[in-house]
Amino acid sequence: MTLNELLPVVWHTMGIYFFLIVALRVAGKRQMGQLNVIDLIVIILLGSSVETAMVAGNVSLPAGLLCTSVLLLLDKGFTTALMRSPRLRALVSGQPVVLVYNGEWVYENLKRKGFTRADVLEALREHEQAGIANLQLVVLEVDGSINVIPMEEDGPGRSHQKLHPRPASEQKPHSQNEKR
Repeated sequence: MTLNELLPVVWHTMGIYFFLIVALRVAGKRQMGQLNVIDLIVIILLGSSVETAMVAGNVSLPAGLLCTSVLLLLDKGFTTALMRSPRLRALVSGQPVVLVYNGEWVYENLKRKGFTRADVLEALREHEQAGIANLQLVVLEVDGSINVIPMEEDGPGRSHQKLHPRPASEQKPHSQNEKR
């Protein structure tokens, strides 16, 4: 096996790696805890469909090992770049999205993220919440988890905090110097 025969494996693997990152980001994502059967089938088929292209039709052991090595190196490098660049991290990973605000559905964000009210209500039941009326926020985090923040009760030493989230289309990453 010569270097010239293995070089296409490197280029194909790199191209497919970055293509999948962009394609999955554009297509939207449901995180591992939110996967349904169709999402799982798509992930399995993606792996199968790109395998031959990554090894450029070369099914030899050296081509497979090289493809695996390139994927691991790309992943390590890309992960390091994401950790160092908040802007790149926001572009690739996205930002938390408010799904319920002060007991009201934020339909624009539900639609944009591909969630139905039933999906959110299922997650709320996992948080032992029966509905949204007493919730200040329900947030879809960048890791796919859903966090629930109940309304604060007015009482001694406590005030009812009113939040004013921007619509998803206006949300931008917080800088480290910006007060939250």
